[in-house]
Amino acid sequence: MNSNVVTVNPANEQIISEYKNMTNDEVTNIVNKSREAFRGWKGDVRTRSIILLQLSEQLRKDKERLARIASQEMGKPIKESRSEIEKCAWAVEFYSYNGDLLLNNESLNSDANKTMITFQPLGVIASIMPWNFPYWQALRFAAPSLMAGNTIVLKPASATMQCGIEIEKIIQKSGAPDGVFNTIIGNSKIAEMLIDSKIDGVTFTGSIEIGAKVAQRATSRLKKCVLELGGSDPFIVLDDADIDKSTSGAIKGRFLNCGQSCVASKRFIVSKKISNEFIESFVQKTEKLRVGDPLSDNTDIGPLSSIKSLDNIDSLVKDAISHGGELLTGGERIGSVGAFYRPTVIKNVNPNMRVSKEETFGPVAPITIVEDAVEAINVANNSDFGLGGSIWTRDLVKAQKLSMEMECGIVTVNNMVASDPRVPFGGIKHSGFGRELSRYGMLEFVNVKSVRFYDKLVYEHPGD
Repeated sequence: MNSNVVTVNPANEQIISEYKNMTNDEVTNIVNKSREAFRGWKGDVRTRSIILLQLSEQLRKDKERLARIASQEMGKPIKESRSEIEKCAWAVEFYSYNGDLLLNNESLNSDANKTMITFQPLGVIASIMPWNFPYWQALRFAAPSLMAGNTIVLKPASATMQCGIEIEKIIQKSGAPDGVFNTIIGNSKIAEMLIDSKIDGVTFTGSIEIGAKVAQRATSRLKKCVLELGGSDPFIVLDDADIDKSTSGAIKGRFLNCGQSCVASKRFIVSKKISNEFIESFVQKTEKLRVGDPLSDNTDIGPLSSIKSLDNIDSLVKDAISHGGELLTGGERIGSVGAFYRPTVIKNVNPNMRVSKEETFGPVAPITIVEDAVEAINVANNSDFGLGGSIWTRDLVKAQKLSMEMECGIVTVNNMVASDPRVPFGGIKHSGFGRELSRYGMLEFVNVKSVRFYDKLVYEHPGD
């Protein structure tokens, strides 16, 4: 196994840092420390609430420093990195204030004198996270899970190792006892060691291929897992949509984070009646986006996360053009240094193109023109993914009906899809299973325990 993990700044291709992979013994010791910390952490919900509130305050205090680290490690524009920290603080604050209410015991009627349902933490949860939102991905899981009383061992993506280390530091700085949250350092082999260790559950965000391996490894060891495996979200524009609002939403939905978001709008499905007007406005707004130094406040789009990602995006564009796609703007690398790619719009996209079938993780917007809403839904559902999707129309009755027909976990009408600590987040099909955020996300890693009280023996319904 390679002794080092190397992080590289995608804006200039310069090495930032090198980290030595942890050993199996080191991983085991960290998990054991986390298990020991769990014994005290699970017992006092008020202490957990106070520490999470202090964490939200600390995130805001350290926002600028944390934002610069993310922008340097994975290329996110600095203004988006700041927003990511603010969103983390909001989510942590939400669970600090509401976590105990979300986990209140429930009562129900049965043949017992009293029946109640309690929600108790499972123990040590492994968190294997990606690089695209290095703070948010980790903390959107950590906030509800910590508030529920679990302890966490994080394996951050190799590309954003320092971000993961900073999360551990800031949680400890907020008053969390030693062992409540730990970051382990290393590559995919370290993640395998973590799954094999004495953890009680696994949450993973990343690719389908790796997610399937994580699930197989975790379930073969009888450990609960939650998978969020990305998407190819449809962005449906019906013939009565507001063109200016829908194209502005398309810009935000497609090009935020250089298009490297699980719930980015990745397939634009536009009604023929307004397609010319929509496309003209969309292309004009795309060409106004400023690509450049991620540490500049004037930058709208930074580099892709790596040269490998750049090459993959370029191959997707070339494939689309070779299969009849019409390039309207972009479609080329910018400069000879850094993973910069010009924001791209392609029309006349068909199901045979890779941009229709794969998750397009970059600044490329493929457009398919359809006759009506029925065809739009059919095209939208013709995907192995099922994370999110958006519908743009002035007819909210129609939108509600169509939202019920979309095969995904999240539908947004007249806005881009975005995660929210108050709302369940997750998908179906190859986008994974389980939920994050809201009460449903908290319940993924708790023991839902039924307790029944009788004053006499009852044998009315024998069996399992």
